[in-house]
Amino acid sequence: MRFMILVKASKDSEAGVMPSTELLTEMGKFNEELVKAGVLLAGEGLHPSSRGARVRFEGPKRTVIDGPFAETKELLAGFWLLQVKSKEEAIEWIKRSPFQEGEIEIRQVFEAADFGDAMTPELLAQENRLRAEAEQQGKTGR
Repeated sequence: MRFMILVKASKDSEAGVMPSTELLTEMGKFNEELVKAGVLLAGEGLHPSSRGARVRFEGPKRTVIDGPFAETKELLAGFWLLQVKSKEEAIEWIKRSPFQEGEIEIRQVFEAADFGDAMTPELLAQENRLRAEAEQQGKTGR
């Protein structure tokens, strides 16, 4: 099972305040544990929402809204993507993270089988092909 671990933004992260050397060191140690355990698929920090945008969809209309965005509690500062056996295992890993405050959300990622009959063999083949291409592009730097 794959789980997206969503690190919620704070006033400091939205203000562009960078983490301390101590926190970066602890985060590096934690990430190293995740890698050694074979559960880390990806993980990154995100720039503040002031450097981002949202695209709103209303039928055929597309509206771009530039950041910053008002509600910090709804924003993300980073993420991990973990491959673990259960939600409980994901929770146990995240409880070991070096954060001292804030909130982290854990959400399971859909797998192709979760879509049932709507995921036709043709769509599954396309999904697998696209994943392989994306992985290859990631290895070659695009």
